[in-house]
Amino acid sequence: MASFLSSFKYADSLVVVGISIGTAFLCEGISWILIYRTNTYKSLRSSIDKASKKLESMKSPASTASADGASAIPSTGRRSSSRVKKMDRVESSLKESTRDLSLSKFKSGFVVAVVLFVIFGLLNSMFEGRAVAKLPFSPVSFVLKMSHRGIRGDDPTDCSMAFLYFLCSISIRTNLQKFLGFAPPRGAAGAGLFPMPDTKTS
Repeated sequence: MASFLSSFKYADSLVVVGISIGTAFLCEGISWILIYRTNTYKSLRSSIDKASKKLESMKSPASTASADGASAIPSTGRRSSSRVKKMDRVESSLKESTRDLSLSKFKSGFVVAVVLFVIFGLLNSMFEGRAVAKLPFSPVSFVLKMSHRGIRGDDPTDCSMAFLYFLCSISIRTNLQKFLGFAPPRGAAGAGLFPMPDTKTS
């Protein structure tokens, strides 16, 4: 089997892609053990989903139009003010839950980083100075510096292990998270430990 792979034209590429797939499953397994199966993660994810859906419904055109119509009547102007305050409370709760979710992922993130570092070192020793794939085009200069890094020769279409592994790791793990249902909640997009400042307070 090893001799067959060594004589195969795309053997190196398949090895790198295969290891990338295996690494993605390993990293998600580690994350599941340390994070995804815990009650804390499930509770925070549920809170984020509920808060984001509630915020979307409050910001929907129909809800906004009804509130504007109500605020046009003096006796019901307080309803609009109350609605704005309620939206602020929901947004604050969403940001806090998102920060807590990001903090809860630190432990698994450190372990995953160590695993990725070890596997990358192993691959680097296996394919040092060798091209593992051929690009279908000559990349622009700043991409060429990454795709041809550490490779002998001057062929711009030669692809290094590091570049192929980087592309595979991003695409495979992202899609695997979506497939397994581990992708970040949509309400957590753009928020985190250091969220953007609220423009309403400026």
